[in-house]
Amino acid sequence: MDQSTSFQSLLFPSKGDREPFRIPHPEVYMKGIAENLGPRAWKYLLVETIDGMTRKFAMPYIIFYPVISQHGKPFPVNETIREIQGKAFRPENAWRGDIVVSKYCGNTLESESMIETTLADFPILKNYFLTYGSPEFRATTD
Repeated sequence: MDQSTSFQSLLFPSKGDREPFRIPHPEVYMKGIAENLGPRAWKYLLVETIDGMTRKFAMPYIIFYPVISQHGKPFPVNETIREIQGKAFRPENAWRGDIVVSKYCGNTLESESMIETTLADFPILKNYFLTYGSPEFRATTD
């Protein structure tokens, strides 16, 4: 049996009633995600730079987001990220569901490459979410 490796990540809960906090394994914390589909129920996005950077992050971020819900309905708008975006929020470009962010090192995205994400990373992630909408929206408009 394959054992999952735990690592610290930041959770941006879909309901704005909680602050982002550290969690041990991302997909376990996505409420309403389809069960028994494994990685097909969620996708990820690599964040290697943000606007204004001339070099990539030495330890890039990986954002996990849900794509298939248990009941086939859309995930709720992520209120935590909506609050970060403030007046820049656009419903058609909204992040939905619980969003989990981790960091990795090395050249692969294996769980052994995941490293601790701390609240010190929060300002960078806040900047990212303020600037960028959901990749699901971007994928349909490219």
